[in-house]
Amino acid sequence: MKRLLIMALGMGLFTVLAGTGLAQGNPRETAKLSVKGSAISVEYGRPSLKGRSVGELLGQLGENAVWRLGADKATTFSTATDLAFGGVTIPKGEYSLWARRKGDKIWELVFNKQHGQWGTRHDASQDLAAVPLKETKTTAPEEMVTISLAAEGKGGVIAIQWGNMKLTANFTAK
Repeated sequence: MKRLLIMALGMGLFTVLAGTGLAQGNPRETAKLSVKGSAISVEYGRPSLKGRSVGELLGQLGENAVWRLGADKATTFSTATDLAFGGVTIPKGEYSLWARRKGDKIWELVFNKQHGQWGTRHDASQDLAAVPLKETKTTAPEEMVTISLAAEGKGGVIAIQWGNMKLTANFTAK
């Protein structure tokens, strides 16, 4: 009887864990940067191409469709200082990040006030702002989605790469 109870509790605990963090099938990564002493980070899931092309996967997105910039739980952008992406100010805080396809090779980086939700649950009514992303092609393709933050001038650049597609946006600390 005792063994049966222990097995039932163990199975219950496994079910709870599998329904939360363990259910994420892709590795998680965090990109970090310090600008003027303030921390900026992006935490995201890293899906793989697995023999497919980025065009095949993202080419299905219609105009104004959003991509969650990763896999599983929504990508989370955190900043301890206000940032300016061109003429758009992103106040310090936490946001989910999305990419909106506006047309052929035309993308926007979308900052959404919700964060922590599953990556397929984008609520456009919670979008704070969208900033232009520049698309370029690389000669060294990335099998897994890779998001990086790098210092540049009085701020930095966020880069999202998958396959041979690279999306970038520059920002400055306010």
